[in-house]
Amino acid sequence: MKKKRLILSIYLFFAFVNGSCQTKETPSIQQNKIEVTTYFPSNPVIAGLNSNPQLRVNIAILEGKSAVNFKKIKCTINAEAVGLIQKINVFFPNTIAFSESNLIATLSPTSTEFEIPVNLLLNPGNNYFWMSTQLKNDAEINKTIEIHCTDVIDFNEKSYPIKESSAAFIKAIGKAVRKAGDDGVNTYRIPGIITTDKGTLIAVYDIRYSGSGDLPGNIDVGMSRSIDGGKTWETMKIIMDMGPPHENNGIGDPSILFDPVTKKILVAALWSKGNRSIGGSGPGLTPDETGQFVLVSSTDDGQTWSAPNSITPQIKIPSWNILFNGPGRGIAMQDGKLVFPAQYWNETKIPFSTIIYSEDHGNSWKGKALGPKSNTTESQVVETTPGTLMLNMRDNRGGFRSVATTNNFGTTWTEHPTSFNTLTDPVCMGSLIKAKVKVGGVLKDVLFFSNPNSASGRDNITIKASLDLGETWLPTNQLLIDERLCYGYSCLTMVDENTIAILYEGTKDLYFVKVPVNTIIR
Repeated sequence: MKKKRLILSIYLFFAFVNGSCQTKETPSIQQNKIEVTTYFPSNPVIAGLNSNPQLRVNIAILEGKSAVNFKKIKCTINAEAVGLIQKINVFFPNTIAFSESNLIATLSPTSTEFEIPVNLLLNPGNNYFWMSTQLKNDAEINKTIEIHCTDVIDFNEKSYPIKESSAAFIKAIGKAVRKAGDDGVNTYRIPGIITTDKGTLIAVYDIRYSGSGDLPGNIDVGMSRSIDGGKTWETMKIIMDMGPPHENNGIGDPSILFDPVTKKILVAALWSKGNRSIGGSGPGLTPDETGQFVLVSSTDDGQTWSAPNSITPQIKIPSWNILFNGPGRGIAMQDGKLVFPAQYWNETKIPFSTIIYSEDHGNSWKGKALGPKSNTTESQVVETTPGTLMLNMRDNRGGFRSVATTNNFGTTWTEHPTSFNTLTDPVCMGSLIKAKVKVGGVLKDVLFFSNPNSASGRDNITIKASLDLGETWLPTNQLLIDERLCYGYSCLTMVDENTIAILYEGTKDLYFVKVPVNTIIR
């Protein structure tokens, strides 16, 4: 018995030793832990641009020390977008400044499922790459693009599923109405847009030939026209050109207005003869003394335009340094009066937002009304209830828009409860319109506002809606259009009772995007 116990003890001892040695000689291999996510920036896909950020993929190699080699990315695309895309480009490493130097793959999808071949040897840590789309020039702006990356595959055929980390994957298709370099022009800025009774879209803007700077300079006012709801745009026309010397005789900052009674289109702009823009303008009424409030008009739906005409002597107090329009658009009131938002810089060069108006459909104009608040400039105006005008103002104090109302064309003003506390603004131009749209299946007067929805930077172009004529602006009734940095100006117009359109600045470009009202009003 003792012998058997001894043999068993020796057996267990060697079993233990052998087991321990085995563990030391063949340790378990720690595998890389990999997580893959996608981020979708909020921006439309613009026809006419070579690149549009579509999505960003992050391959996070969280554990282990070995690099991983990936060979392809599996993707899907919605059926209606397949025929709209010229090509998809993939860029690595992480940068949104897309260039040939970081382009790693290009393809044109022919079905709703496709694979992107890559050869990426990625080290532990976060590894980003961007996917960008280029649309065909005739891509329909009423369509949407929805691309998803579903899996990345390594060279061992192991698949890693991709988790989507944001919800902005359905992207509207927009149109580049004007791009830097078109017709040899350096920059297009300061958008204004209206819809005529025939459904024609008329867009106006600065043609800044030599650079992106404001007046004084070589600047004319251009016009683009669309008769198919923004799908295509006719050749640009120059509708305001004050002649040579062009570098010292510019005109810009346009505002556009449609008169539904006479069917006349009016465009206002600031003419700087020599250095007669804000900095160089002074008291007086003549072009040699002060900047001029100039109008042109069209009576044939924007096909031809009148010669420029200054109305400065009618509307400016001579001691003011300058009076000119607020860029964007004006309005026609319910009783037929026409109103342009404006701004003046007084005798001490303090700016005030204000208005001018016409009681005879633009044949003559009245102004000289004192503004509601100092240090305000570019503004937009709406008629909230019959006879009451609301002025929404850029405030140089920064942080918010200022708002005031009048029922006597500026003889007296009342500060609105939302003034300088509700509509966030980074000191920029904004757009405000009133429209009758369907809310819950019933037509209702709604105010729409657009601007860079930021207190400090010109980014996050957003459309907001107020269902109570500007008394409140609920966070639920807004839509982020474009989160990217930009020049920030925008202008709104209704395409129909279900669709609003925005013409806004990129960087030196002007983009047009149509938005269903029910995506703003929820």
